[in-house]
Amino acid sequence: MVRRVVVALLGPVTWSPPGIPSERWRTALAEDLVDLLATLNEVETAVAVTPADRWLADAVVWPGTAVHEVPEPTPNAVFAVLAGYDQAAVVAADAPDVPGLTLGKLLRPLSSRPVAVAPAEGGEPGLLGVAARLPAPAWLPAVDLDTTTPAEVRAAAPRPGEVAVTAGWRRLRGPADLGALDPAFEGWDATRALLSGRPG
Repeated sequence: MVRRVVVALLGPVTWSPPGIPSERWRTALAEDLVDLLATLNEVETAVAVTPADRWLADAVVWPGTAVHEVPEPTPNAVFAVLAGYDQAAVVAADAPDVPGLTLGKLLRPLSSRPVAVAPAEGGEPGLLGVAARLPAPAWLPAVDLDTTTPAEVRAAAPRPGEVAVTAGWRRLRGPADLGALDPAFEGWDATRALLSGRPG
């Protein structure tokens, strides 16, 4: 049986809404993503942080959730520390309302391709996440979820078709992204509470 894991990479967040301290914003985003991962079926879930951000993982993980410390907040660093898995997806932490189905689509192409990427929607470069068969292929370039594009990953592959591009989703990286949040959409409770001024 194929062993799969989805990892929330709790990397730096470069923007927070006016009046909301950066640490509280990061914590709310991370809490919502970790809560979503806990609902996924047929995959294991984990969190990855640098040693300096271990406090954030400790604040949001569920009991028993694996926490991986990595030297840098990149998917490549996460793939390098995962042992015992056949496939892994690494997801940015600033997408609190991402549907579980979107994350599932990131893993699905790995049955026939070594790498899959989900773009970040909203007009900025970057990725929502990247998935790979493990060990990750040697040709996988250094991936920065904030700046790397699907085209860059495909260009590094021996053949572009070895990289699947799956459904994307928005990340909360600026004021315009807040306007895309749908209040009727389930989930993102901690982020919603923080934005509405309710204690979280």
